[in-house]
Amino acid sequence: MGQRLGTLVAGICLLAASGNALAQNANCPAGTNNLPPELGTWTARHPLTASASGMHAAPLEIGQAVDAQLQPTPNVRYIVRPEKPGGSVSYGGVMVFTVTRAGTYRVALGSGAWVDVLKDRKAIVSTGHGHGPDCSGIRKMVDFPLAPGRYTLQIAANGEAALPLMVARLP
Repeated sequence: MGQRLGTLVAGICLLAASGNALAQNANCPAGTNNLPPELGTWTARHPLTASASGMHAAPLEIGQAVDAQLQPTPNVRYIVRPEKPGGSVSYGGVMVFTVTRAGTYRVALGSGAWVDVLKDRKAIVSTGHGHGPDCSGIRKMVDFPLAPGRYTLQIAANGEAALPLMVARLP
């Protein structure tokens, strides 16, 4: 009985979330996304499977949006424990990217998942947070000041296994 009730509650939550997404899309004219140039590939995403471990992190290309397939949270071995790791029914993953030019880099997400950018096993402090442009499908944006080097992107506490995301250098 308890498992059925949990399944029923999860189903109701999914329907409510889907209904909310449909209501938001109903207010957006077809073909409208209001994307700035640095986020232009958001609508041309390709699939990427996020790793469950920092040792085998999936490579992410700066400026290329992806549909990340995340892992169940209990399977993910984060390099640094996220401030909001999510529960046993959430999803997360680990990816890496390389910065060649110093600047401010934006992580854009299609959900409100927790995001950390790490350098040498230390979290980089973000310098900005915001929502994506109306009708873009981007729910959350977080900015980080990055120098050249290799970085780890940790995603945590996502409610679904799939997550559109990208890392872009701001002008």
